[in-house]
Amino acid sequence: MMLSKSSALLLVAALSLTTGCAASRREAYLHDKAGAHVYRKPVAEVWPKAKELLAEEGYSVMEAKGGFEMQTDWLMQGAPSSLGTSYARYLVRGIERGPGQCVVEFHRQNRVESKAAHDTSTGGSQDALGTDTNTLTRDYAMEWKLMQRADPEVAKGLEAEAAAKVQ
Repeated sequence: MMLSKSSALLLVAALSLTTGCAASRREAYLHDKAGAHVYRKPVAEVWPKAKELLAEEGYSVMEAKGGFEMQTDWLMQGAPSSLGTSYARYLVRGIERGPGQCVVEFHRQNRVESKAAHDTSTGGSQDALGTDTNTLTRDYAMEWKLMQRADPEVAKGLEAEAAAKVQ
C-alpha cells in the first residue's frame, strides 16, 4: 500500500506526538515516584549527594547548623530579557523517617525582575525593579536527579517499570 505525501506526513506527525506524549508520561511517572521515595539510608549518607547536585547545577549552598537543611543563593536562569530576568533558588530539607530511612525534599522558588514602566504622566522614569515572586514548589525533577545518584539501583528499577507501563 502506497501512502500519499500528505498521508505520510500525517502519520509521521502522529507518531511524533505519540512518542512525545509517552516521554512526558514517563517523566511524570518518574518524578512522581521520586517525590514519594524514602531512602533506605540515613540522611547523613544521602545529604552529601544533594549538596553535590546543587553545586553541579551552579548553586552556592548555605547550610543550617545542627540539621539537614540548606538554602542556595539566587541563580540567574537563562539570559536577561526585556520581559525580565528570571532567578531561582532552593531550600532543601533532609528528614529522618525512622532508623536508617530518610526523605530529601527540594523546594524551588522562582523570581522575575523587570524594570518598572516609564511614567509618561509625570515625564519621569521609574528605575525601581518590579519583582514577581511565587511560593516554594517541590521540584520533583531535582529529586529524581538525586535518586539517580543516591539510590541508583532503585532508580534503574523505576526506569524499567516506567518503560513497561508508559508506552
